[in-house]
Amino acid sequence: MTNNDSFLDRMNGWMQNSVIARMLSIGFLILILLIPSAMIESLISEREYTQESAIDEVSSKWGYSQTITGLVLSIPFNSYFTTTDDAGKKTRHSEIHYLHFLPNHLNIQGILTPEIRKRGIYKVVVYNSSLKISGDFRHLRFDEWKIAPRDIIWKDAFVSLGIPDMRGIQKQINLEWNNKNYEFEPGLENQDIISSGVLCKIPISDTTKNSVFSLDLELRGSYDLNFIPLGKETSIQLKSNWATPKFDGAFLPDSHTVTDSGFVAQWEILHLNRNYPQQWQDDKHNVSSSEFGVSLLIPVDGYQKTYRTAKYSIMFIALTFLIFFSVETFNKKRIHPIQYLLVGLAIIIFYVLLLSLTEHIHFNLAYIISSIAIITLITIYSHSIFERKLLTGIMGGILFILYGFMFTTLQLEDYALLLGSLGLFAVLATIMILSRKINWYTFGDKEE
Repeated sequence: MTNNDSFLDRMNGWMQNSVIARMLSIGFLILILLIPSAMIESLISEREYTQESAIDEVSSKWGYSQTITGLVLSIPFNSYFTTTDDAGKKTRHSEIHYLHFLPNHLNIQGILTPEIRKRGIYKVVVYNSSLKISGDFRHLRFDEWKIAPRDIIWKDAFVSLGIPDMRGIQKQINLEWNNKNYEFEPGLENQDIISSGVLCKIPISDTTKNSVFSLDLELRGSYDLNFIPLGKETSIQLKSNWATPKFDGAFLPDSHTVTDSGFVAQWEILHLNRNYPQQWQDDKHNVSSSEFGVSLLIPVDGYQKTYRTAKYSIMFIALTFLIFFSVETFNKKRIHPIQYLLVGLAIIIFYVLLLSLTEHIHFNLAYIISSIAIITLITIYSHSIFERKLLTGIMGGILFILYGFMFTTLQLEDYALLLGSLGLFAVLATIMILSRKINWYTFGDKEE
């Protein structure tokens, strides 16, 4: 360079011949590419929200997730209290309270029949369920509350069954109580235990010792079917032709079998396993903490895997840039920042391709197609930069290993962190070994 060179010429020469300048420009480009990387993650979240909206739309017409609570036997009674006015006059008042009793035995036998509904490109799992609920009530005790027999309102006793989404009920629910049939009606007398469900008035008196019940429930819902173990001994068995269940909640099945043709699950729960008794007054206890059941999962959640892949976007960009930088420095090839930028944008496009394809085909196939497309694009472009088949082949091979490693990591969910950390350690160790004898103060200086 001469004294007559302009500032831009001197800057351009410095960028071409200084390793530090090239490294700074690459670092700056990586920071710039953080913006579209963040936009990709935002796009994934937006598409996932759109999917959830589609699911909610279908569920709102078919029936949301259902949680079966009951039966609960409730008996009202009069309670008295006295107030005193400013003049000292005392007045006696009465108000109605409720005693709630839970079954001694609660048995539920159920068959789940799921099906796939579509809203646009999105799949929604809904189900029909046929449930046989039976059990008995025993030993109704009132002595611990010191309630006078005359204050118990036996004629208004009722049993209630909790159903969160009443639109899912398919047939009239009839209760067989001590060999007599009664009909459930919508609405509840109170919401001490159950906030939504059906109610049935039943005949009971102070001479009743044991009461046996049974009912059939045809219920629709979406994704989840849950239960509350109200029995002193609760036994639940579910069968379904769905091959990908997820057992969740406060209790896992005591035994279950899952095959390609469906699943069978059995729960056996004692009252000692929960944090509330068999009887209490008003809303003293909350039973929702003991909820458990099964979720019907779509086999592949493409959005979740795509989001996990996008988390590594900056690492992909940095490693790819590192490969180009290594070729540039070791082989005296000058690569313009615009060329780095185009390669970085190609990597960003990989995630857009992956997201769009995953909405229509299996994630693994979408990953293979997207990675092949981007590896081919970058490899062909790098040939125009390197102008040597060997370097181009090495570039393509390294990209293939990089994307293959990521694909393997995504498949091994339990060991993803371990495999990823080992991979990064191997990359860093390789770079340190290859560059250990480089004098970075003089490396890349223009030869005279």
